[in-house]
Amino acid sequence: MSAPSLDTTLPQVPHDGTDAEARPVFATEPRILGLPSSAWPRILAPIAVGLFALALWEGLVRWYAIPPYILPGPLLIGQTLVADWGTLSGSLWITLRITFMALFAAVVVGVTLAVLFTQSKWLEMSLLPYAVVLQVTPIVAIAPLIIIWAGDINLSLLICAWIVAFFPILSNTILGLNSADHNLINFFQLYGATRWQTMRYLKLPAALPYFLAGLKISGGLALIGAVVAEFVAGTGGSESGLAYRILEAGYQLKIPRVFAALIMISLSGIAIFLATSWISHLLLRRWHESALKREN
Repeated sequence: MSAPSLDTTLPQVPHDGTDAEARPVFATEPRILGLPSSAWPRILAPIAVGLFALALWEGLVRWYAIPPYILPGPLLIGQTLVADWGTLSGSLWITLRITFMALFAAVVVGVTLAVLFTQSKWLEMSLLPYAVVLQVTPIVAIAPLIIIWAGDINLSLLICAWIVAFFPILSNTILGLNSADHNLINFFQLYGATRWQTMRYLKLPAALPYFLAGLKISGGLALIGAVVAEFVAGTGGSESGLAYRILEAGYQLKIPRVFAALIMISLSGIAIFLATSWISHLLLRRWHESALKREN
């Protein structure tokens, strides 16, 4: 029998003595305007639905000749938003200032209490029920009392917004601190780590995803709490938030301005959620399973 001949018609791939040929080759996803092509359907689909809904809304308002003091069309709302931007933007800043101050206070107090509760079960059993009481009590019911007791309208608005935003930070952080791997806790104890070293190097990193999840929730709740507190307080004058502008426009039957203020509140809430989601992505993208990119 003759030895099989080598096929010299095929191009020979040079070998460099390594296993580079065994490495997986991943297809590069094409990018459109700087974004992966797979991301565009998630962006364009809601935009298309929103544009269709706005066009339908405008068409129905024009077809049935609905008065603007009952239901204005999107075009009139947009014109009102541009025309009243000077007044509404100032009120928006007042509302956002209360929102961010309340969110910051909720983060500081919530994380501090969560750490203390996980260090002392007696402290947790003594104080956590009162945090639950604050959470389940309607803010509308206690806001008048807070306004009377605080004496300062801005302080009372801050307290109301803080009460609403506080509990998700506290509960999620406690859950995260208690979710640290017990085998790793025993490993730290085996090597003589103190409780605060275990907290710093093990429990706090383990609780970070839970804390960030609570931060996303509390960001929107702080805005809601600030607006609700403004409604209850009925603030007026130069230090008037968007809630007062909505009440004022409603009394004057300026319904397009009401819708314009509502749009500003909604867009602010979306911006807060996107900002907190972006922060979460930055902090978790390199190590946590929820933020790692996968090929399948």
